[in-house]
Amino acid sequence: MEKPKKKKSHFPFRLNILFFSVFLLFSILILRLGFVQIVYGENFKRDLERKEDITVSNPVPRGKMFDRDFKVVVDNIPKSAITFTNEGFTQKEMLGTAKKLAQLIDKNTDKVTLREKKDFWIMKHPKLADKKITQEEKALLATKKITDKELYKLKVDRVTDADLQTLTANDLEVMAIYREFISGYKFTPQIVKNENVTDKEFAVVSENLQSLPGVETTTDWDRAYVFKDTLRSVLGKVTKSDEGLPAEQLDYFLARGYSRNDRVGKSQLEMQYEDVLHGYKSKVKNITDKTGSVIETQPVTDGKKGNDLVLTIDMDLQMAVDKIIEDELWAAKKSPGTGLTDRAYVVLMDPHTGEVLAMSGKKIVKDPDTGKVEMMDDALGTFTTTYNVGSAVKGATILTGFKTGAISPGTVFDDTGLKIKDTPIKKSYAYLGRLNEIDALKKSSNVYMFHTAIRIGQGHYEYEKPLNFNNPKAFETIRNSFASFGLGSRTGIDLPNEQTGFKGQSKLPGYLLDLVIGQYDTYSAMQLAQYVSTIANGGNRMQPHVVKQIRHSAEDGEELGPVAQEMTPTVLNTIDVKKQWMSRVQTGFMKVMQEPGGTATKFFSDVKYSPAGKTGTAEAFYDGPLRNQFGKEPPPVMNLSLVSYAPSTNPEVAMAVIVPWAYQGTVDNRANLKIGRKVLDTYFQLKNK
Repeated sequence: MEKPKKKKSHFPFRLNILFFSVFLLFSILILRLGFVQIVYGENFKRDLERKEDITVSNPVPRGKMFDRDFKVVVDNIPKSAITFTNEGFTQKEMLGTAKKLAQLIDKNTDKVTLREKKDFWIMKHPKLADKKITQEEKALLATKKITDKELYKLKVDRVTDADLQTLTANDLEVMAIYREFISGYKFTPQIVKNENVTDKEFAVVSENLQSLPGVETTTDWDRAYVFKDTLRSVLGKVTKSDEGLPAEQLDYFLARGYSRNDRVGKSQLEMQYEDVLHGYKSKVKNITDKTGSVIETQPVTDGKKGNDLVLTIDMDLQMAVDKIIEDELWAAKKSPGTGLTDRAYVVLMDPHTGEVLAMSGKKIVKDPDTGKVEMMDDALGTFTTTYNVGSAVKGATILTGFKTGAISPGTVFDDTGLKIKDTPIKKSYAYLGRLNEIDALKKSSNVYMFHTAIRIGQGHYEYEKPLNFNNPKAFETIRNSFASFGLGSRTGIDLPNEQTGFKGQSKLPGYLLDLVIGQYDTYSAMQLAQYVSTIANGGNRMQPHVVKQIRHSAEDGEELGPVAQEMTPTVLNTIDVKKQWMSRVQTGFMKVMQEPGGTATKFFSDVKYSPAGKTGTAEAFYDGPLRNQFGKEPPPVMNLSLVSYAPSTNPEVAMAVIVPWAYQGTVDNRANLKIGRKVLDTYFQLKNK
């Protein structure tokens, strides 16, 4: 009988397949590992050992400013500060440090916003915050129908006032500190507190730095203006640490290596010379591993404080001029018709170098909080505000007449007023007889200037007849000539925001006559100073400047560092006139102030410094801070001006005075002459000390 066949088992076969598969997979894995190790091993090793170098800059004090006699004008006051540098800390770590620091210092919480309070409440109470979200809203998030950002906004919107009231005073301090921690970039020091840091706070934080990662105690600085309000508007301002870089110049400064919280000059000298004053930051290199943790810190460069500025300004003279303007403005206010009088400006300049010796402006204002009337510095107004200045420009008119051939030395005109058809008579303040150009300047004849303008315009005057010009470029000719003296053009002063003045738009013939007597276009005190300097030195228009030197920062124990740059005199242009022509105008200017009959003789005939110059009175319209109190047409006012230089031969100082809206009516308070006399007296008195 045949034996039945045993049923063959498939188990060993399957087990072999399994073992083979495992063997195959291990072989592939080993091959892969070998490939990775051989081909990419060095790359992975470098990644494991990779370090990143991050350079951190630390701020340094700004350069100082000195006056021409090396008196400190702007200084730095050191002050204690507590800073924080985010070295890659987590939110939890920074919050923990903020809590510890809040126990050691008092931090003002006024700047904590409502949104920041809500964010902090959510951070402190995450579970309670989650309960403000419905299950439906969570489902929308899960299905990606709303984003995490939108969900968080719902939480913020649902934080109530009652919720915020649970935040303690300590919580708010922690929040105020934490907001400083996160306000900047990684590895960039942030000021946590630099105002009113007590000795105790500074000491206790210093003792606990080991438990306050990222926190440092250091010395910060603040700007100090030694002469207080004197020249304050021209010296400018620096941003505060909590302001940082101006938003409108953010890209400009970031591209030059600044940090967002750096303090920079934001106006006038502080801004104009920012590149000089800001200095070079000290730099350290933080070496981090691939996780971002700092493993080593290496010094790169030592910091160097900013270079210093030596100004052309004489602060003793500046303060004296300020005081003169203040006294004379208050005195003028006692005269009739001075309800609108509120300001005056003076510029003193070396006519040969363009160095500004003093630039003073004062303005009477009402304190909006107290209602008290007080005097404030407005030195800025010497080159940022412009006015009709009247006859002070007549020297430029005569020289323009010479250049164009309209008149020649010795040309005589009769001072009888001009009556143009349908126009009020245009005349001088009195009938002055027959005059040449020297006496026309001495006595300030308007009519002489009118005849000069008519000839420049190639016109013909007849009594009660229309006045027309055959020269369509008459306005352009006169304005271009005036600009060559600095009138109606930028003087080139090394300060921002200089104004050139308003140019009348109408080209009617009558306005050309107003232009040549300073009653059409407007000019600044700085322009007048440049103009009279040009006449004083014989025809060179000098660029005015308020910085005399740039000096390297002083070493320890020294008051001044070595000179880095000396500002040399710059001639912007030379007036194209004959020496004889200039001499005729200089003679006329001398007679104005020294010879009987001159318009300034009563104020200057007894002085020893031999001044020359020209007075100015302009019929104008009020355009000051009270303008909105009047109707469509502003009230008429009289502007007063004075340009001068002394001595009349080989002059060493040039002066411009403007008193806008000096009076209304007919009572001339002569504020321009009173100020001018006292200023020149003071200059020579201080010089002779």
